[in-house]
Parts: sequence; C-alpha cells; structure tokens
Amino acid sequence: MFILKTSNSISQIARLRSPNFRQTGSNCTLSFWYYNYGESVGAAELQLLVDGLKQPTVLWRTYYSEGNQWLKAVIQLGRLPHPFQLSLDKISLGVYEGVSAIDDIRFENCALPPLALSCEGPNHFWCRDTKACIDSLLVCDLVDDCGDGSDEDSCDPDLQCDFENGLCNWEQDVEDDFDWIRIQGPTPTVNTGPLKDHTTGTARGHYLYLESSEPRQFRDKAVLLSPLFNPSGYGTCAFRFHYHMFGKEVYKLSVFQRTVSNAKGWLLWYKFGNQENRWIRQTLFLSSSKPFQILVKGIVGDGFTGDIGLDDVSFLGCTLYNGAQHPFGSFFKGDLPTISTTTSGTSVPATLPMNNCTEKEFVCRASGHCIQMIQKCDFRSDCSDESDESACVTEVCDFGDKDLCGWYQPALEQISGNYSVLIAKTFKWQLGRGANLYPEEEQHCPLTDHTTCTEEGWYLFSDSSNGEFGDTADIATPVISLTGPRCKIVFWNHMNGSTIGSLEVLYKSSNKTSKLWSQTGSQGPQWNRAEVFLGIRSDFQVIFRAKRGVSYMGDVALDDITFEDCSPLLISDKPCTSEEFMCANKYCIPKNNLCDFVNDCEDNSDESPSI
Repeated sequence: MFILKTSNSISQIARLRSPNFRQTGSNCTLSFWYYNYGESVGAAELQLLVDGLKQPTVLWRTYYSEGNQWLKAVIQLGRLPHPFQLSLDKISLGVYEGVSAIDDIRFENCALPPLALSCEGPNHFWCRDTKACIDSLLVCDLVDDCGDGSDEDSCDPDLQCDFENGLCNWEQDVEDDFDWIRIQGPTPTVNTGPLKDHTTGTARGHYLYLESSEPRQFRDKAVLLSPLFNPSGYGTCAFRFHYHMFGKEVYKLSVFQRTVSNAKGWLLWYKFGNQENRWIRQTLFLSSSKPFQILVKGIVGDGFTGDIGLDDVSFLGCTLYNGAQHPFGSFFKGDLPTISTTTSGTSVPATLPMNNCTEKEFVCRASGHCIQMIQKCDFRSDCSDESDESACVTEVCDFGDKDLCGWYQPALEQISGNYSVLIAKTFKWQLGRGANLYPEEEQHCPLTDHTTCTEEGWYLFSDSSNGEFGDTADIATPVISLTGPRCKIVFWNHMNGSTIGSLEVLYKSSNKTSKLWSQTGSQGPQWNRAEVFLGIRSDFQVIFRAKRGVSYMGDVALDDITFEDCSPLLISDKPCTSEEFMCANKYCIPKNNLCDFVNDCEDNSDESPSI
C-alpha cells in the first residue's frame, strides 16, 4: 500500500484501518516493512484504538525521510484483552513531496497459550478456565498470561506494583540525585522512553521513568527502594520487573540487594545502552540469610535521549518483614531490621557509625574505621570487632549446632508458585545426622559425622531421594577477596552407595568457572580426606557441586571443611634469618621453599630462574 502526492491543500490525512482483533497473548508482536522517502514526505504513525478508550495510543512514528530503502518496524503489542483496531495514519501539511508505503504486516506469538490436557510438575500452573499450562514464574506478575485472569487471582497486593495508583510500598531514595517520575503515555522527549505502559499496553496506563533532559547531568542517579523482606532461609524467592531502555544515549539500569540500611548493597543485575523500543521482562532470584531490601537504580547518560522506564514489579515466594523483632537476635548496628519508629509511624533503619570511607572501602562497624575492600573476607580480621569477616565463610566448618558457617546455596533455577513443595522435591544440599536417618538410608548415608564420630553429630549431604538423574546441587562460599600463597581447602567426604554420582570442587571468578577437583562413584562406607590447593587468588568463590546418580541409593556427604593457611601475606619490618630467603617484596620465606613450583612470595621471586 502506498501514497503518492495528490494535491497541495493545507492538511490531509490518509488512514489505513486493520480488521477488529481481540485477546492477544502477552508476547504478541506486530512487524511490518515501511518506506518513507522524499524531500518533504512528512510524518506517519501507527495508532492503537481500544474499545471503550477515547484516546488512541501511538505505537510507532516516523518523522522524516528515511532514505530510498525499505525499513523494518517491530512493535510490541503485549496482552490486550479488549477488542481493538490498528490505524496507520499519514499526515500531509500543505507541501507533500515523496512516497510513503507499507508491506508485509505480520503478527507473531499473538494467540493465548493453548489448552493442555494435563499440567504436571511444581514448575507449572494450570489455568482455571482456559486450561492452558504456563510456567509458574508467570504467576502473580501483573500480566494475565492465562487469558482468564486465574494466574493473577488471590495474589498478595503488597508483593506487586503496577504504578497505576502511585508507588505502592516502594519509596524514592533520599540520598540519590533525583527521583523517578510517574507518567502516562509517551515521555516528553522524542525518540526516547516508552510510548505506553506495560500493564495496559495503552497510553492510559502508568509507569515510572527517569527523565534524562536538563537539568539532569551525565551519571546522575535515581534510586527506588523496595519494602523490607524476611530472610529467604535456605531457599530463594523471585523478583520480576519490566524495563524499557530506548534512546541513543540511554546509560545504565541496575538492581542491588542490601542487608545494611545505608549501604550500597551488592549488584544483582545491570543493563547498559539502547535496548530498542520495547518492554523487556527480567527475573532475578534472591537469597539471603538476613532481612534484605532491593534497590533499582537508573543512571543518566550524556544526552537527553536517555529515558529509562520501569513497570510491573512483583515478588514471588518472598515474605515482607514485619519488624516485630529481629529474627536472628541482635545483629550489628546498621543491619536493616534494627528498626526504630519515628513519630510519623514510618520505620527507619539504623545506620553505620560516622565515617569518611569512600565507596571502595569497607566500614568497620564498631569504630567507623576504613579498610580496603580487598581486606574484607580474606581470612584475617582487619577491624577490631572482626566485622570485615562477619559475612564471610569461616576458616573451619564442622556444621555443629546446624551452622552452615557462611556457605549458601545459590539461587535455584526454577521457582514455583507452590514454593515449599518445589523446595522439598529439589535435589539440594541439606544438614543431616545419623540419628535422623530412615531405615533405607543407612546403606548409603553416613551413620556418624566426621567431627564427633557420633550419631548426634551434624554433616552436610545431598539427598538423592529428590531430583532426577544428572541433577546438580551447588553450595558456595560468599566472595573471598584474597588468599595467600599456601592456601588450601581440606575437607572430609563420604561417598557410598551403588548409584552414587560425583562430587566436584569448582573455582568461580566473575563469570568463569573451572574444576579444581572431582571424584566419581562409591568410595566405601567411610569418611575420606581430600585437599585442594588454591594458592593466591582474588575475588572468587569455592563451590561444592554434587551430581545425582541414577537412583536414590547414594548420597554425597561433606564434613569438617577447613581453609588452611589462607590469609594473605603480612610483610613485617624484621630482617630475614640465615635460614630464610628474602623475597623481592621484603617478605621472608624458608629457604626450603625455593624453586618448588609454588609462588610462596606472592611476587614469584622465589621461583625466579636466576636463583
């Protein structure tokens, strides 16, 4: 279909209308090829006309000549429950010179999910009326994926926000540079930001956005704070949100999680740059042993075409913190739930001591003293109150008193609406002891722990009565900042049973994971010692990975995990003795350690070919 010049009257409009459509699915997209070329060809736009709404919603625009070529437009329609039409409008203002054309209109993924005869498994949800089977991560996410609304029935309103009536229980941070803005329809600047919200898919719906025009400057930030949540225990819960990053100068959106009220928290996710004119769904899995809070942070780019949108935020499997009492007794001052109530009735978390520390330094909690971040979690206490080693893995762990010593299970990949059922059936690590075994487990689970050699002693085991063949269970340390040259991890393992799988020790740094040690198959009905050399490493995690065998007859168990000689080198002012060698960095090592293929000096000077 095309339009050629007809006359020079002041204002003309040509409209091309679609048939009536209804009930699109949540992933519906429309694409077409367009041609807009000529000296004064002018603008064209595609509008969405929804039954019952007077105001049309602009879905797409072209403003000027885009060259002698066909270009593709992709438009996100999303879930539209009400009947609607599309209208392609071409406006001519007086002089019109050029050709506008459209071809190859295509709808994709626009049907609602199909009817299913059955819907098994904890990771699926069976829709009430449409009988579709959908992923349980789509339940209570503010999007009617079923087509009958049953996946959005009986959801906790405190765990979701579509910004239609304000910020719900989210708050603007007061320590950032500016605030997120609630808006309907397009953002004020052309060629950046959303044209419509995500909830309704029309210009009537509301969303939050970050305005990047003046007076905003490059790297200004706006932070949105979630309510407080209870610790997730051994499990995880999910945070879902939709973001929109369209514009040449879009900079960065990131999500942080924190357990200290005035801390920046740790980075869970971020996205840089232009992601095209569409809303994108993101799911993050959260785990925490302490009450926690989520921060959504947008940063302005170096220009006005950098608007970022946020809509439909929801949590699944998380529980709000009620603030009645601290769930873990008394923590350091500054942890989120140490809540004092102000006269207005809002809860205000307590803060860290007065300090002059930068973002790249750690604040000692008792004194406010600053230490380098690399000194946090390095197996040496640099703060007088040892707070720099408080959220880290401990040097020795025997799992006594059911303590996991900082080891934690990274987020489980799938989360169900029926949360506890899923966690119960997952192949995972858990604490056990001989006294609690079922009769069948005595053949392939340790009867005693390694520490006390009694039935009352605790150990860690991966229960293969859950899961399927080939499933893996990981348990990891928090990030370790730095280790010394002789660092090694020593542990006792028990691998007995006719269908035992395997045990691996992995090293993970940023996004790289490598295997340091592995053992497969039955090793007999006793505890066996293993040691893995780590040496000098920085910013890494150690992960124990159990792989399930063919059947339940074989559980991998761990006990007495020790990090030996792992604190980094301390260089003293004393001279080296006659039995010692002085490294280039003035550190003293025994002469026995020269030329033994181990970097004992940290600068490798003890392995120099010149010795």
